[in-house]
Amino acid sequence: MQIGNKKWKIYVIHHSHTDIGYTERQEKIEQYHVDFIRQAVAICEAARTEERPEWKGFKWTCETFWAVEKFLEEAADEEKERFVDALRRGDIELSGTYLNMTELIQYELLAEMLARAGKFAAPYGLNVRSAMTADINGYSWGYAEALADAGIEHLLSCIHTHHGMFAIGRKQFPFYWETPGGKRLLVWSGEHYMMGNDLGLNPDGTLSYSVRDETPVWGIAEDHWTLAETRIARYLNQLDKEGYPYDFVLVNVMGLLRDNAAPNGRIMSFIHEWNAKHGDRVELEMTTLNRYFDLVKQQDVEIPVYKGDWPDWWSDGVASTAMHTQIFRNAQRTLSVVKRLDPDRKSVLANELKEAEQQLIMYAEHTWGYHSSISEPWHPLVQELAVRKEAYAANASRLVHRSLDKVLRNQGDVLLRANRAFTYDVINSFDYPVEDLAFFYLEEQWEADYFRNGLEVVDEATGEVVPHQQEKVSRGYQIAIMAKLDAREQRRYAIRSAAAPASGRTTSSTRLVGADRIHDIRDLLPLAQNSDRIAITENSIESADVRIAWQRGAGIVSWVDKRTGKEWIDGDQGCGAFTPVYEVTEGERGDQMTVRRIMGRNRKGMNVQRFFGRLRGVKTITNGTLYAIVELTYQVEGMSHYSLFLKVYKDQPRVDVSVRMHKASVWEPENVYVSLPFLREDNGELWFEKSGAAIRPGIDQIPGTLTDFYCIQEGLALVAPTGGLALATPDTPLMQTGPLEFGERKVQGQVPQEERKTLYAWVLTNYWETNFKATLGGFYEFRYTLQWGERFSTVEQAVRANHSVNAGTVAFRSV
Repeated sequence: MQIGNKKWKIYVIHHSHTDIGYTERQEKIEQYHVDFIRQAVAICEAARTEERPEWKGFKWTCETFWAVEKFLEEAADEEKERFVDALRRGDIELSGTYLNMTELIQYELLAEMLARAGKFAAPYGLNVRSAMTADINGYSWGYAEALADAGIEHLLSCIHTHHGMFAIGRKQFPFYWETPGGKRLLVWSGEHYMMGNDLGLNPDGTLSYSVRDETPVWGIAEDHWTLAETRIARYLNQLDKEGYPYDFVLVNVMGLLRDNAAPNGRIMSFIHEWNAKHGDRVELEMTTLNRYFDLVKQQDVEIPVYKGDWPDWWSDGVASTAMHTQIFRNAQRTLSVVKRLDPDRKSVLANELKEAEQQLIMYAEHTWGYHSSISEPWHPLVQELAVRKEAYAANASRLVHRSLDKVLRNQGDVLLRANRAFTYDVINSFDYPVEDLAFFYLEEQWEADYFRNGLEVVDEATGEVVPHQQEKVSRGYQIAIMAKLDAREQRRYAIRSAAAPASGRTTSSTRLVGADRIHDIRDLLPLAQNSDRIAITENSIESADVRIAWQRGAGIVSWVDKRTGKEWIDGDQGCGAFTPVYEVTEGERGDQMTVRRIMGRNRKGMNVQRFFGRLRGVKTITNGTLYAIVELTYQVEGMSHYSLFLKVYKDQPRVDVSVRMHKASVWEPENVYVSLPFLREDNGELWFEKSGAAIRPGIDQIPGTLTDFYCIQEGLALVAPTGGLALATPDTPLMQTGPLEFGERKVQGQVPQEERKTLYAWVLTNYWETNFKATLGGFYEFRYTLQWGERFSTVEQAVRANHSVNAGTVAFRSV
């Protein structure tokens, strides 16, 4: 074994990577992990006796506290005591990680989740000081804050570089990650979580994944010792060549060649055999997170400090099940509403909310399906695991809305009954004032019959008649008012028969609309029009605050703030606002796996075909007292229907947009984007709200991290001292800022500050070759709200606005 002059020590973390649903049914994986802890306790105990002396020194790290929770739920008291004894001895160690998550989870729930391990350990006199993650490729900046607040000092990051990449430009590298609040977390940017298997540390499970050499193996090597000696020597020599500053290094090892793998005492046996043969040059030692990080901090090596976001390359799975992600996000948002309306838990029991939270956590976990979802999408396990994954979102929605119903019943919500009063309560659940629509409903025709001669809405506190707008909807009639509410304010309104019949409308002698009802000439005398209506033509919609114009084919090409004359649309992005962009990459001879596997960080192939939607029709839907709605219909490949509904408000600088589509079912790798061309240079600085922190993409990031796309929370903003724009994104969390074109991808530090960004909502994808949902076919509606003006001179104001419009007001029928 040829190696340099210094003596090396390889520290080994033995764990089981937790993938909820990748290798088996979710409930089966739960059973596995409960049993893995039982096995680990038994191995540790046997190693301390003459029963298995060859296992002496065995250590087990519980990668996720979720597995520990499941064990504690099932274990007998005697088993729990043995487990705690192993923790106290240091044979087993807890990681502060709850599960390996996507960035979907909101900060409040993230912080509660990461605190669970420490809360369990504290009564036993134990501190959870370290956490580890495996597989996932990044974390929101708030993740660092939540770890630090939970008392966690260290994070081992085992990046999986398939369609992803490690940060800083190197692995096996420590750095301090400064949190948004100024705390510091020591991070070890490690190897893939099965690097120890590549190096041959597990005779029962050796593979060629990170190491690709002349001895390919996936199982038990023919000449295990030669393979281990060769690979370990080459690996350590390579670290030396790269200027690695330590004489020790950390690798992870799994007990079997699979995710969700059992502990294996044979690894410890091999470590003893290796040390007997090569320990004078390269010593192996099984260790735990705390021991390793304490060693790192003792070294006389300067550790750099970085601050900022660490975007996750693997959060894009959320767009492969877009409908259920939408349901998840609405449930998570509604959970926050419930907590604000019922802070003392007088209506909803704490355990009811905890179960809803657990369902949310399970959906936001990083595993998106069975490992053969693409290659055999008809397989029963593919179907079963997909339904279970999606059920987490559905169950969370059901539980959260049941809790909201309980809260509202205690507030006076009247259920369906004869002779209900037409009174409605509206609540602002936020700690700041809001002005937003509130919706009241009349059930089908029979309630509307009470108001054949018209109706009006009255504020009961003031007796004032409130302007309203009425529409026929699927559940009956919707009555909308614009409610202006102080922080946590609750107001009551009543619907009554109109004091006077509604005035009729007549023709206009100044409005240039033909007998065919087509309005394709701008009026010469705009002031002579009916002032209570928004102006709609075949080419534009115009209120006192905004003029939105479109062109056949190109779509929405202009979005002008009429108060200031500012043009919001960046014409250089290449397509109009909310125009669909469809991509498909065909595989050779219909090969669905290889074409995806070789995409790398591009998430599309070199032969990708890209199509832009073409505007082909416009129709007025409604034009009333509060708002007007127009529908723009597009033609685009991959979809049988795509239309935009623009709701323009009469007295507010605000537009609600609904994107509706019917996506065809296609097996080939696809992407669907929605263009958001608002990044004009004079529109302000771009901010994304992520879990726990607002960040400026391409600025507030760790070097070497992802710059192509981001997984955000409630929305984004363009902020300038003179005012800006808030864009709420309640349904679609992925925002694409990198170029759509196939090519060299650039990470933080490689993108010049002056390089212009583009902005798209990345709404659908199925490009991954293993566990994404194979088909994106179906019906979707994705919503957006744009607000602009002087008040958006700070990102805090924009974040508030996005949260409030996404959650809306809470309105219910009252007595």
